[in-house]
Amino acid sequence: MRKVIVSVFVTLDGVQDDPHEWSLGHWTDEYGEYARDQLFAADALLMGRVTYEGFAGSWPAMTSEDGAPEGFADRINTMPKYVASTTLRELGWTNSHLIEGDVVDAVRDLRRRPGGDVLMYGCGGLARLLTRRGLVDEIRLWVHPVVLGRGEHVFAGWDETPMRLLRTRTFASGVVVLTHEPQR
Repeated sequence: MRKVIVSVFVTLDGVQDDPHEWSLGHWTDEYGEYARDQLFAADALLMGRVTYEGFAGSWPAMTSEDGAPEGFADRINTMPKYVASTTLRELGWTNSHLIEGDVVDAVRDLRRRPGGDVLMYGCGGLARLLTRRGLVDEIRLWVHPVVLGRGEHVFAGWDETPMRLLRTRTFASGVVVLTHEPQR
């Protein structure tokens, strides 16, 4: 069975809003390689409307020359993308598919298919729902050494969710990736 991996950039004070504004200064080659390896371990992306709109508005025009790790832009632009939305009707980003019907059933079906991980960027309502239903296998928090003091907190609105730490990865820039498994 495929794993659903949630990967989210977060500040020390737990904010996940607008990571492009505060995360880029921490980018190093090893950070980029880790991000690339994570993407290449997956063969599908899963996202809600907000993440989809943000990514679809920027990634189609990106290249390695824009600072993305080698092959990253091509991979993210061509791989299948499954989008949960009740408001979007058309998806313009290459190989994007709108999830029709019950999202929980659709993700259960997606997990049963053969293939690599299903990667989900961001930790909003879709991640909360899927975690509550036991469909998220790992949550990777990319904790950046910055405090914003404002913004949407990564676990705002979540029910109590026990987690088990699986591993950590520390980068020279001070970013620490904490990989947790939600306990069912």
